[in-house]
Amino acid sequence: MDGPLDGVLVADFSRILAGPYATMLMADMGAEVIKVEGPGGDDTRTWMPPVRDGVSTYYLGINRGKRSIALDLRDEGDAQAARELASRADVLIENFKPGGMARFGLGYDDVRATNPGVVYASITGFGSGDGAHVPGYDLMVQAISGLMSLTGDPGGPPYRAGISVFDVMAGNHAVIGILAALRHRDATGEGQQVEVNLLSSALTGLVNHSSAYVAGDVVPYRMGNAHPSVFPYEPLPTADNDLIVSAANDGQFRKLCEVLGIPGVADDPRFARNADRTANREELRPLLVERLATKGAVEWFDLLVAAGVPCGPINTIDGGFAMAERFGLDPVVTVGEGDRAVPTTRHPIRFSATPAGYALPPPELDEHGDEIRKWLGERHG
Repeated sequence: MDGPLDGVLVADFSRILAGPYATMLMADMGAEVIKVEGPGGDDTRTWMPPVRDGVSTYYLGINRGKRSIALDLRDEGDAQAARELASRADVLIENFKPGGMARFGLGYDDVRATNPGVVYASITGFGSGDGAHVPGYDLMVQAISGLMSLTGDPGGPPYRAGISVFDVMAGNHAVIGILAALRHRDATGEGQQVEVNLLSSALTGLVNHSSAYVAGDVVPYRMGNAHPSVFPYEPLPTADNDLIVSAANDGQFRKLCEVLGIPGVADDPRFARNADRTANREELRPLLVERLATKGAVEWFDLLVAAGVPCGPINTIDGGFAMAERFGLDPVVTVGEGDRAVPTTRHPIRFSATPAGYALPPPELDEHGDEIRKWLGERHG
């Protein structure tokens, strides 16, 4: 069955993470994605360990569903092939430094001249203006945006998030922008440029912390695993492991107290409302910890969730996949067939009529180069 983006041709000039993640999501949804790589290939091909059959699992995780062609844009023949591809694409996505594509006749104005309906998506670190000269790496953005100032123990150093969170967020924003621009093109026939930068993705992604500063003139600070505005909303110790407890409203807190066997605590004026619980968290925490110490984290999880109290054990990655299996989410799918079959993480969106597809495994470098060059050499009316 065709995906919702069937018939959309994507010329993917991106590499590393944000762009390839975006184009992988589009490929899952049925778009035809042609991954244009330099002669040395996408950098993530060399980011190892870990590996699977000698191939970087980092690369495997964000490049399924694509066809690869290796082009050296410094070679005029290859640059011409790239320009021909751009002239036929519905979508072009790139994450060169601002102005980098224009050096090869592949800037937005160049492509629009031959392909006025193109949706041209650019992902940068800090925009195409005064920040254009600054390299865009996720760790830099975690530092510059303020995220690292919020991550870690109050008395300890700032920490990075465990994933390249703003690369992933910018990739998602790029997909949203592309789909919106395609919708506009469907209505008007007009293409446009879509610009995403990691710092802007970061600042909107900091949500309540950004609002605390912009609307409240408050600079948030590190609180470890605690939440500045809600309690309990953090890990609490049980008889074996810590358990995340997220009783974010008065009703959930009352249910938590009932399951823990301390119903009177919910009526205590110090804890009756969320604002009270947040202000008096140091008095409330030991009351909860005393009761949680009577059972293990998994046992409490089952009891509390059954009562409608959000909570969860702190798993390693394998435990996260196991929990998804338990909930029937089927988190692992196979992409490709035979010797090329690779287990991969399921596309996060479920469609009732046009499900995601997993036909093509992550391509080898220039795996489809001959057929794509042949196609580009054919004249299209």
